Amino acid sequence: MSKTPEAKVKAQVDKVLKDLGAYSCKPMTGGYGASGVPDILACVRGRFVGIECKAKGNKTTALQDYNLAQIKRAGGIALVVDEFNVHQLSLLIQENMK
Repeated sequence: MSKTPEAKVKAQVDKVLKDLGAYSCKPMTGGYGASGVPDILACVRGRFVGIECKAKGNKTTALQDYNLAQIKRAGGIALVVDEFNVHQLSLLIQENMK
């Protein structure tokens, strides 16, 4: 079974987070959780990180943008990664920790 482009991005994010020693999880909504929550939630060196994964030029929805803004307002790090910038994820996290 081949992975979707977004699943490939998520797998790359998982690897970066593992290399950083981060805790991470993928919240499942499916009618039980809050909609618009980022695909991956993590804690990196004590900082909360929300990561929305996209592929093939897909854009975030208004609800996803709202949730990412709420994370930033609360002092967390909110990122959108795709196949074009996922290789820079570690750097993006480190830059936002300053």
